[in-house]
Amino acid sequence: MRYEQISGNGVALVTPFNEDLSIDFDSLSRIVNHVITAGADFLVVLGTTGETALLTLKERLAVIAFVKEVAANRVPIVLGYGGISTAELIEGFENYDYNGIDALLTVTPYYVKPTQKGLYEHYTALAAAAPRPIILYNVPGRTGINMEPATTLSLAKNPNIIGIKEASGKLFQIEEIIYRRPAGFKLYSGDDALTFHLVNAGADGVISVMANALPKEVCCIADTKVIDIDEAKDTHLKLKLLTKAVFADGNPCGIKYLLSKMGLCKNILRLPLVPVSEEVAQTIDAEYAAL
Repeated sequence: MRYEQISGNGVALVTPFNEDLSIDFDSLSRIVNHVITAGADFLVVLGTTGETALLTLKERLAVIAFVKEVAANRVPIVLGYGGISTAELIEGFENYDYNGIDALLTVTPYYVKPTQKGLYEHYTALAAAAPRPIILYNVPGRTGINMEPATTLSLAKNPNIIGIKEASGKLFQIEEIIYRRPAGFKLYSGDDALTFHLVNAGADGVISVMANALPKEVCCIADTKVIDIDEAKDTHLKLKLLTKAVFADGNPCGIKYLLSKMGLCKNILRLPLVPVSEEVAQTIDAEYAAL
């Protein structure tokens, strides 16, 4: 396991589809090789960007096995693994082959809106049973609940919880975690638009949507080992309007459109997700051309 190496530019991989909505493994191979060749530091498979909630268990198993094969141990791999029921998640651990998996990215339970104590107990139970170290994932815009800094910092003391993907957009909250976290506990930006600011505040990198298409540029901003502050700032500003356009109609709708324009995959999603509007597509085209 290489969880100590999980920092810098982490790519939240899309799941490409064919016209019949089957998984497009040829395009998935292209994207994995595209991002690794460009210097991506680690991959996140079956996260939000991968439309994981719209995949069957059989498809999820096929995707992770394929990505491991294509990646060929070149970079660490984080497996997205989340849900509502603590007991069901623990039972489901047995479904996966963890060879080649370095950590699990586990989102806060959605819809049921647990209390902070509930979140603490949920993650403590998962950490006790998990076959790999856990990275917490706080994304209140999708789950309906924000994990407060005190809860995160309490969980950070657990030896099988190694970091957090913070996508709350709450800068003061995120900076508090960076400042008060114990040694070795990592924080990753969960928002491409904030990566430059958070890395310069001490974050350990990003789990990025934009890196599917522009891995070199995201590496420039997020690679904590070699970051050049002036170059990173310039790249951040150049990407700002394109990033805004890519997220205008939601994720992964915008990034799949951009990838299709680059010839990396088809612009196909599974319902209830649909392609970006014509207006958003034109904006993405214009900003990508300008870049």
